[in-house]
Amino acid sequence: MQPSVGGGGAPRPRRECATIDTQADRLSERIARVLVRREQIEQRLDALARQIAGDFGDHEITLAAVMTGSIIFLADLIRRLPVMMRVHLVQISSYPGSATESQGPQLLGSLPEDLGGRHVLLVDDILDSGRTLRWAVERLTEAGAASVRTCVLLRKPAGRRDPAGLDDADYVGFEIADEFVVGYGLDYNDYYRNLPYIAVLKELSDPP
Repeated sequence: MQPSVGGGGAPRPRRECATIDTQADRLSERIARVLVRREQIEQRLDALARQIAGDFGDHEITLAAVMTGSIIFLADLIRRLPVMMRVHLVQISSYPGSATESQGPQLLGSLPEDLGGRHVLLVDDILDSGRTLRWAVERLTEAGAASVRTCVLLRKPAGRRDPAGLDDADYVGFEIADEFVVGYGLDYNDYYRNLPYIAVLKELSDPP
């Protein structure tokens, strides 16, 4: 008789399970508190997608996603958008390494090509000083985009805005206080992106 297929397959060895559990414990031990739960994120994404789809109407969308912090936000958002779209990844660094304050936008890759007459949705993880988004909007507009709207997962208080930065975003997931956050794509020195929620760390240090 052939072994049955499905149901998750063979159980994992106990040693493997213990290793995974240990890794999970190490992650959770470093969390001071959870700001936005997974369920809250999913509900808000549903609402954002409806709003975006309604606003763009029959227009095809070109999504320009600022990497790497927006990768999970982008993936979950586009699967909720029932519209024709193109997706481009834009690498702009504002928080190099373990920096917790924006160092200003630096383009690490290239902007999308063939933007003439296209309607662009610029997606980023967080609106803080606004300098990165302002810089990106200007570059996309210079490249010929017919319109550029902005969508961010998180927005910090308006008092954080730089006078030379973007004052606000067109679409906002959640308002948060002036804290350094991780999870759901956001990192500290490239760690913690895989957390399924948004949280504050107990201390800003790399995992041992």
